This record gives sequence, structure tokens and C-alpha cells, in this order.
Amino acid sequence: MLRFLTAGESHGPELVGIIDGLPAGLPIDREAIAAQLRRRQVGYGRGGRMHIEHDEADILAGVADGRTTGAPLTLRIINRDYANQQARPQPPLTVPRPGHADLVGAIKYGHSNLRFVSERSSARETAMRVAVGAVARLLLAEFGVTIGSFVQAIGGVQATIPDLPWSDVFALAEASDVRCPDVTAAEAMRQRIDEARRRKDTVGGVIVIVALGVPVGLGSYVQWDRRLDGRLAGAVMSIQAIKGVEIGDGFALAGRYGSEAQDAILPSANPPGWLRPTNHAGGLEGGVSNGQPIIVRAVMKPIPTTATPQRSVDLATGEGVPSQYLRSDTCAVPAAAVVGEAMVAWVLADALIEKLGGDSLAEMKGRAGDTG
Repeated sequence: MLRFLTAGESHGPELVGIIDGLPAGLPIDREAIAAQLRRRQVGYGRGGRMHIEHDEADILAGVADGRTTGAPLTLRIINRDYANQQARPQPPLTVPRPGHADLVGAIKYGHSNLRFVSERSSARETAMRVAVGAVARLLLAEFGVTIGSFVQAIGGVQATIPDLPWSDVFALAEASDVRCPDVTAAEAMRQRIDEARRRKDTVGGVIVIVALGVPVGLGSYVQWDRRLDGRLAGAVMSIQAIKGVEIGDGFALAGRYGSEAQDAILPSANPPGWLRPTNHAGGLEGGVSNGQPIIVRAVMKPIPTTATPQRSVDLATGEGVPSQYLRSDTCAVPAAAVVGEAMVAWVLADALIEKLGGDSLAEMKGRAGDTG
């Protein structure tokens, strides 16, 4: 129903994104897109490139008079570092970095210069994903769906999430340079990042994305590829360096009795006539949204580009050599949370269009009213 493609390289002239399937008539707030791009660029532990790039998304097609036309929407983000790279010599890269796509990409596509792999596989691509996700968020907002995130752990430091309304938790995370709502843990996370930087190393962590206001009935249990939890997990897992995804209480459920792992359904005098006192399922049962907050948790491994050399092989000579250090972040976990929001927004927007149908926003809203 809804799809997007991105193109461009990390140090190429620009990134491009094409969104197909948006309903006509959706107001496009350029500042809202810019705000999401700014959120991705901040965070304790980011590298020097964030001082170079000032990401802005230009709209090239698919919008007229501030609203989508139903045609593909095309976005462009200029890479400011492109000019800097053009002025420097770029010898072939022949030593693959462990943990990156360098080696497998070279084998798959037959490249002898690993730059052809690293330029496309770079997490720089997520800038366009965030812009695309920002458009999806605009659609979701029309139906009362909002998305936030926070960092639960960095480098083994675990946060205690305050028992507050989700909006307050998001606000605390937004005010933190590590996106952590626990002030004490946030300071320990900064110290862990500083320690990693001194060690010429990197750290990973755990992010949590929460979607509020999601209506009952998105996704389906009737076919495996329509299950919303699977679609969300796949989208979040596709983010560079993400190595694990869980919904709701996830892996913690494995240690509980079945009677302790479910969310009771209790009668209520208020519509819709029932309530759920817990949300162990993370808002999804049988692959379908159940009206509870959708909670997605993901693990980000430490960034594999480290200033400390790692053992590798020069593919040009076959000799064992240390990996080459390329500029990178010490910690990108706070930024990954923003990218995770974008991917969750995209999947939910797709599921919403699937549920309601319609070629225009007005038609979708009419059908939303018909479904109650």
C-alpha cells in the first residue's frame, strides 16, 4: 500500500527518497520534517560529522499548495561533507572492517574497492529514513497517533523508567542528551561514553519506541506477512547496528508462567466496554493492534568502527593487517531511537492505509468515521 526507496551514498552529493502511496490532500509541514532531522543529529557521543551536516529535506515532487497530490513524493537531503571529500584523495579501500558490510558486500557484488560498499551501507542513509518517517508521522497525526522514544541502556548502564504518563517520559528523554528519562542513569551513561572514547572504543545500548493512540485492528492474524508485530520487528531490525527487537515485555515473558504473562480483559462502564490493566503484550495480540500503547524495544550493538584497530585481512594481498579507522561516533544510541521512531511510524502509516483505504485524506477520514 505504502512504500519508499532511498538512494545516495554517505559522502555522495545527496540522499534521495521517494514515497509512493500517500493519500492526496495530506498537509506537509516542512518544519516538522526539519525538526525530526535535527533530533537525529544530536546526542552525546556523536562524531565530528554532525558539526558539518545541517540536514534539511527539499521537496522535489508530489506536493502542490502545501498538500500531497497522490503522486510520488520525492525528498532530497544535500550532503555538505561531499565537497570536503572531493578535495581529498580517495585510494581504494581493500581492508574490510569487522562488523560492517564491507566483506560480505564485496563478495556479493564483486567489488575490489570496499568504498563502494561502505558508502551505501553507512548509517548516513538513516537521515533520509527519518525524513520519510516524518512524513508518515504527519499522516498518523491526522488520526491521533503519536510516537515517542527513550534510551533504556547504554554500555550496560540501565535506566529506571519513571512511572509517569508516556508524554512526560518522552519529555524527560527529549531534554536529555542521551535521551534517557532517568537523570542518575543518564549521567552514568555519559561517563560510560567518555570511558569508551578514552579507550578508543564504542558502546551500544537499548532503545524503546512507543506509539500512542493506535486504533484497534491494524495488521492481521490471517497471513504471516500481514502480522503487525512482524512488520514492526523487521522494520526496526533493518536499522544499521540493530541486532535484536522485542515487542512489549518480550524476552522477559520466557521466565513467567502463562497466567502471569497475559493482559486480563476487564469490564468497564466506559467505551468500548472493557479495559486492560497491564500491557505485557506491548499493544499487539495475534499480530493485530489492540488499542494499548505499542511498545518496541531494540538492541543496538557498539558501532563497529573503532579507533582501536581490529584484526582483518587486506583483500588485495591476502595479508593479515589491522583495520583502518574511519571517522565515526562513539555512541549513536540516542540517534538510533529517533530512527526507530521513523521506522515504527512508517509501518503504522502503511497499516493505517491498509485498514482504511482511500486515495485522499478526506476519503480515509470518512472511512475512519464509518468504522467507529
